[in-house]
Amino acid sequence: MTFANSSIAPGASSLPPLGAPGLAALVVLVAGTLALGFTYGPVQGALFLIGGALGISLYHAAFGFTSAWRVFIAEGRGRGLRVQMLLLALAVILFFPVLSGGTLFGHDVRGNISPAGVGVLAGAFLFGIGMQLGGGCASGTLFTAGGGNARMLVTLFFFIVGSLLGTLHFNWWASLPALPPTALFQSFGALGGIAVSLLIFGAIAALTVVVERRRRGALEQEPESDRQGLQRYLRGPWPLVAGAVALVVLNFATLALAGRPWGITSAFALWGAKGAQLIGIDVAHWAYWQTPANAKALAASVFADVTSVMDFGIIAGAMLAASLAGKFAPSLDIPLRSVLAAVVGGLLLGYGARIAYGCNIGAYFSGIASGSLHGYLWAVAAFAGNVIGVRLRPWFFFERVNIRRNDG
Repeated sequence: MTFANSSIAPGASSLPPLGAPGLAALVVLVAGTLALGFTYGPVQGALFLIGGALGISLYHAAFGFTSAWRVFIAEGRGRGLRVQMLLLALAVILFFPVLSGGTLFGHDVRGNISPAGVGVLAGAFLFGIGMQLGGGCASGTLFTAGGGNARMLVTLFFFIVGSLLGTLHFNWWASLPALPPTALFQSFGALGGIAVSLLIFGAIAALTVVVERRRRGALEQEPESDRQGLQRYLRGPWPLVAGAVALVVLNFATLALAGRPWGITSAFALWGAKGAQLIGIDVAHWAYWQTPANAKALAASVFADVTSVMDFGIIAGAMLAASLAGKFAPSLDIPLRSVLAAVVGGLLLGYGARIAYGCNIGAYFSGIASGSLHGYLWAVAAFAGNVIGVRLRPWFFFERVNIRRNDG
């Protein structure tokens, strides 16, 4: 026994048993990839697998947009926001040349470029409040729910309900004043658009440095991990920067396979519409569901929908990651006020995302990666909503938040 133990490197340990959830997630990822590949084509199977990889990356890196904005607003800590600026910088460098050319590997590609107007302002503001009350953004809701957070299942359910309600009013919001769909690479060219984008990201990152040093005295450092090498990437936690790089690469892979960047919340609206039909609500006559693309999605299986398939993959990937980390342990002991926050937050998230042409992924990450003006407008309005949401959190979660307090 002594001889065997001596061969184990310091700090290394064997993987924990996956348990039933981890094994189930692994089976779903493998079998789902094969089944989707045979039924809907290899691209659909590959996109499900990319969704799984996104779920693993989000969970192991704990890449939360919501928490990064909250700690900056409430405490002045900006490390998470700076990594988001790195995420966006890498994305525009990869995306702009391809999107300006219109093709990738011989296939047509398009960005997430939408009108920038009143609907985006209102929807993103509501979404921002919902982020703090619901406890997550779109990607955060999926990966934390998949990772075993039972409360986030409540947020997810009402996220879906809110998304459906957003489709009911979508055309009214879309009729309000707005600038036409505009992308930076269209206005400035690929290189010019990249330069303008990097200046914006650099200015935001510099602002977080100034704020953090004034309020905290020094910049927050990456926490140390007792796991190294392969162990760390199998079991987590990943460095936050590694998570950002993985998300950019996987988003670019989505662009290559699906012909457009990563999105999440259009699937929630579809799930809500199909659920409504099951209980006798005819949504097919709603204007939103009468556009050719949406009508086709409503008539087909959810497994034919790219966004749905990737969302399912994210949940399965996060469950596998949580099991590898030894942290999959759902609990139903949820305070009533927290449940209420999940209900309200989920409704705001869903409704806001639909009328704003996307969420933190479709509008913020993929929208800005596409150079879309609406992505920048979304970020400003959502940040304002987060400020309100942070102020509301103490009532729901018994937190003490003083945005102006100097914690240095």
